[in-house]
This record gives sequence, structure tokens and C-alpha cells, in this order.
Amino acid sequence: MSRGDQVSVTTRIVTDFGSIDPGDWEQLDHGGNPFVSHVFLAALESSGTIDARSGWTPQHLAVFEGDRLLAFAPTYIKTNSHGEFVFDWAWADAHHRHGLAYYPKLLTAVPYSPVTGPRLLTRRGHPDPAGLRERLVRLALGLCEERGFSSWHCNFTSAADTPALGSAGLLSRGDWQFHWRNRGYGDFEEFLGCLKSRKRKNLRRERRQVSEAGIEFRWVTGGELDEEELDFIHACYVRTFRLYGNHPALKRSFFACTAAGLGDRFLVALATRNGQPLAMSLFLAGGGRLYGRYWGSVEDLPALHFEAAYYQGIEYAIANGIDVFESGAQGEHKISRGFMPERTRSFHYLREDAFRAAIGQYLDREQAWQAEYREQLAEHDPFREVAT
Repeated sequence: MSRGDQVSVTTRIVTDFGSIDPGDWEQLDHGGNPFVSHVFLAALESSGTIDARSGWTPQHLAVFEGDRLLAFAPTYIKTNSHGEFVFDWAWADAHHRHGLAYYPKLLTAVPYSPVTGPRLLTRRGHPDPAGLRERLVRLALGLCEERGFSSWHCNFTSAADTPALGSAGLLSRGDWQFHWRNRGYGDFEEFLGCLKSRKRKNLRRERRQVSEAGIEFRWVTGGELDEEELDFIHACYVRTFRLYGNHPALKRSFFACTAAGLGDRFLVALATRNGQPLAMSLFLAGGGRLYGRYWGSVEDLPALHFEAAYYQGIEYAIANGIDVFESGAQGEHKISRGFMPERTRSFHYLREDAFRAAIGQYLDREQAWQAEYREQLAEHDPFREVAT
């Protein structure tokens, strides 16, 4: 190729994430977020966890310069709203009542993962990341028109995604999650010392219940897990989902793939009693954050869930200098345990003008309710006031 030749920049639809070269993927700016790692996204497809039968047909948006990946948005054709955690069932029902199909729709997200992170990923060091994100947005909107999708949704977006999505006229929707922040604590006792007396006593009582029951914990990384431990982890995950009437979508092979591929970023707190496995809590780590994902036990014991899913994670974050511990979606009970409200954001495009206007008005009202809700949550702040 002569010096004057230019390689064209093109947009493509990628229907098999496994076709993306891992080395090329690592050039994208994903901030160490494990949920947009090549390992995680590839394992969802290769394990059969997501496919057309489950309502997740890969339809990834990509920008290439020749064969070089410049930008990417993990995207799926959805024929249901399961596994999204941004609830639009009422929107689907409204379409149905007016004789219009809501499904299939287009969704940019990480399946079964209510975790904020980059959704419009761009190549590190590129001179125009904003322009690349805009290309991805135009590609998504064009697909809606071309294929007749009712809508496009971009869930749990990062701050870097906002300008491209907002300038394209997408509707913004907010919600709250509860995250624990490390204030430079030296140990768990120092964290407890920052809580109000009643909250502090309750946490100590719950931890004591678990220790007096003879339960011990050890942390294991993905590369250290053996087959029997993987079986136990998946069985606990399945049991928890079924206890609450939910479908356990993640396959055992998905856990195996992510454990092997993520290695030290795949973490499990294993609880034992008399040397026998009793419970587990699964975490992912990256980008200065610890993410609590799944927990389960083979026996229901007082306070075991709080210890496995929350206190073990807090201790690990303190010991390893991790800034933020995200313990998953929802759960107001987390506030009394030191988890405070943090805003999450999603963006939505509705192809039908009438629905776009009506849902926009609803979201304006919802935003006001969310602000009131945040004020109510502030009344339950568990931390002591520090004299200044």
C-alpha cells in the first residue's frame, strides 16, 4: 500500500463475538471493567447462556478501520425483557394494547449484569472517540429503521457514553443502586467505628452469629478452583435463583470459562463448616472496584447471607485497597450495612413518535419520584456525623 492510500472506516454488525480478536479488543478503553472483558462477553455466547432461544441474539455494533477494531457496542436483538434490570414491561404492554409489536427490540447492554460500565467502547488513543461513539449511535438508530425494531435501549451507561446518546435525542432514565465506598479504612473495625452505634452493634451481632455457628471463609481465585468447587458454586447459584422463583440462566460452562479466563479477577468467598462446603459468594474485580454477583448456600442460617455477600466483600475491599464495592441491584437493606445510593443511567429510543412522547413524559415524572426517594433514603444514613 502506498503512503497516500487510506484505509476506509466502516461500520459492521458482528453476530459472533468470538470472531473479535482478543488482542484487538484489549486496545479498547474498557477501564478494566470485567463485564466488558473479552472473556466475559465471549463466554456468554460460547457457553450457550445467550442465544435466540433465550431472547438474546447477538447483533453487536462495530466500527473498523480496515481490519482494525476502532469501536464496539455489545448489542442484542431482544424478544423479551428478561435479564436486563431496567424494567420496561409496561412499555411493552402499552405497545401491545395499541396493536403494535414491542418485540423484537434492540438492546446495548451486558446480559444479566446490572453493572455500570462503558457501552460505546472506543480504541484508546484514537483522536476522535466522540465521533466513534456517534457512529455507533447512528448505526443503532439506522438498524431500528431498517429492521423495524420498536426501540433501542442502552443500559447502565458510563459518563463517557452520555454526550453521544443525549445529543441523539434518546430519553434518559435514572435509578439507584447501593454501593460501598472505601474511605481509607485500615480494617473492618475502623469501618464499624464510622457507623452509628445501633448499626454498628447490629453488624457485630450478625458476624458473631456466623462465627459462633462454626462457619469459616476462605477466598479462592478463578485459577485456583477445582471442578468440584465449580460444581458447588453453580449449584448454589441455581438454588438461590429457584428459591426466589427466578430462572437460573447462567450455565455451569459459563462459570468455568470466566473463572479460567479472568483468573485473579474472578473471586469466590467459600464458606465451610467442619470442613464441608456450606455457602459461596461470587465476586468479579477490576478498575478499582469489587462487584458482588451471586451468592448461595446449601443450608439457610441466620445472617449467613449478610456475611457472605456483604461483610466478606467489605473486608476484602479494605484489605486490597479497592475503592468501591458494588453488591448488585436493588436492596434497601444494604443501607444499614454501609452501602449508599449511587445513580445509574440508561438511554432509550422509541421509534413511534407518540410512544416516544408519552414515555418521555412518564420518565419526567419518574425522575421526580426518584429525587424524592433519594431524599427519603438520606434519612437512613448509617454513618455518624463527624465533627469538623
